[in-house]
Amino acid sequence: MHAGRVTRLTVDRVRLPNGHEAELEILHHPGGAAAVAVDAERRVCLLRQYRHAAGGFVWELPAGRLEPGEPPQETARRELVEEAGIAARGWHSLGVSLSSPGVFTERIHLFLATGLTPAPTALEAAEVLEVHWLPLDEALARCLDGRIEDSKTCIGLLRAAARLGETA
Repeated sequence: MHAGRVTRLTVDRVRLPNGHEAELEILHHPGGAAAVAVDAERRVCLLRQYRHAAGGFVWELPAGRLEPGEPPQETARRELVEEAGIAARGWHSLGVSLSSPGVFTERIHLFLATGLTPAPTALEAAEVLEVHWLPLDEALARCLDGRIEDSKTCIGLLRAAARLGETA
């Protein structure tokens, strides 16, 4: 086993549903939450955030890691304020997204945030990002043509659009 600051790696010996036994490397993560913040003009808040592991800047929803004992909606609320400087009155669950279920236990809880008002940001020193507002249909098009590569962002945008009656 290897334990890091956020994740823990184990090698688990498991019996699969077909009876086969296998050793699987599993990366354990506490999970996260993301907010699809949509304003009255049907624009969505996206971050252009530097991600070393991805080799540069990535388009993403405001999101973050669950703190111990913190409900997922509270994580989404906190991250939307801290990263984007936006508070929301309306919150609706958009379900869960699995990041990479073959090796990673992370579950990302997705929420639609509406009734938006400005709030003070509180970026961490290690967060390098820009806040952008795009029409929801343009953001959906970017998911479909590959300009947005982040899976939680595309899934969140597609689910939010379905809930709001938008089409891709």
